[in-house]
Parts: sequence; structure tokens; C-alpha cells
Amino acid sequence: MKLVANKSFKRAFQRLISKNPQLQSKVSEVLHLLEDNPFTPSLKSHKLTGRLEGYWSCSVSYDCRIIFTFRQDTDSGETLIVIVDIGKHDQVY
Repeated sequence: MKLVANKSFKRAFQRLISKNPQLQSKVSEVLHLLEDNPFTPSLKSHKLTGRLEGYWSCSVSYDCRIIFTFRQDTDSGETLIVIVDIGKHDQVY
């Protein structure tokens, strides 16, 4: 699978790292795990409900989450993992 970051994720990532630079290496590690296998147990990936139905969440740290979804690449047929948001638990939900 291939990771694709949208604009909202990129902005949220920059805000998060500017406030918590120590999270950068952990986020990078989680993104690699997510790309290899989005259901690795350490990520605690789970489906979301309500207004975020159709999206998934995984854990970066105790209070930091990445929101993502799956899409099919129309050209290659490959499954893409589109990461759409990152932040504290209360910010992303």
C-alpha cells in the first residue's frame, strides 16, 4: 500500500511538530508501520463512526492520533492510504 498525505494533514502535521518537536520521529515511525500494514497491533487502528464514518484512526502516542482512509488508485488499481489529519485526541475527533 502507498501513503498519500492531503493538504489538511500536512498543515496539521506542521502545527503539531512546531509545538511538539519530539513527536517527529515517532510520527515517522508510525507512518512507516501504517504503510507496511495499517492493522499492525501496535497502531491500534480502528474504524470511526458518526461524522467520521468511513475513516480510520491509529495511535501515535497516548494523546496523538492519525486519521486516514483507504482509496483505490484509478490508474494502477493499488490501494492508497490517504492520511487526512493528525493531532490530539480531542482535536481530531
